[in-house]
Amino acid sequence: MHNRSLVSILAVVVGVALAGSATAADKFLFDKAHSSIEFSVKHMVVSNVKGTFDTFDGAIMYDPVDIEKSSVDVTIEVASVNTREAKRDEHLRSPDFFDSAKHPNITFKSSKIKKTGDGFVAVGTLTMRGVSKEVELPFILNGPVVNPMGKTVIGVELTYKLNRRDFGVSWNKTLDAGGLVVGDEVKIEINLEAAKG
Repeated sequence: MHNRSLVSILAVVVGVALAGSATAADKFLFDKAHSSIEFSVKHMVVSNVKGTFDTFDGAIMYDPVDIEKSSVDVTIEVASVNTREAKRDEHLRSPDFFDSAKHPNITFKSSKIKKTGDGFVAVGTLTMRGVSKEVELPFILNGPVVNPMGKTVIGVELTYKLNRRDFGVSWNKTLDAGGLVVGDEVKIEINLEAAKG
């Protein structure tokens, strides 16, 4: 009887320990009213055209004890692209660029978080226009703090450059004087605020 009691106690202790480790990370949902996903690309060599994706969602699993055990999952609706020019946005949604009818979402799902210098790097899979590639996204983590509504919130700041051709977004035209109508390098700036859900 004594041995059985000891085994039972050990089982409970192990179960509690496992449950604690499984729930160490808290889920933080994007506060889209205080978040933005922006991009800029060179136009005709002389200027930068800026735009946003207005519809997106996702969550951060945040482990305050060990940030490297955290994770992030983001889904961006391609059709929500907005450069404040209707004809250009329609072109961006077309098969020449994002082909939003066949590939409605851009997604990123992290596989690990690494500490580096003053910030972190989210390593994971970025999928755009049906092409998936592993990328490393450097970011700064702000918080956590408690907002006026009593919710715990964190913030993420991220700047990244990618070559759109790597993801099959390759339409272009050559100018008479040389150079391209649309640059290949795209600068992405993401600012996320997420609240513990």
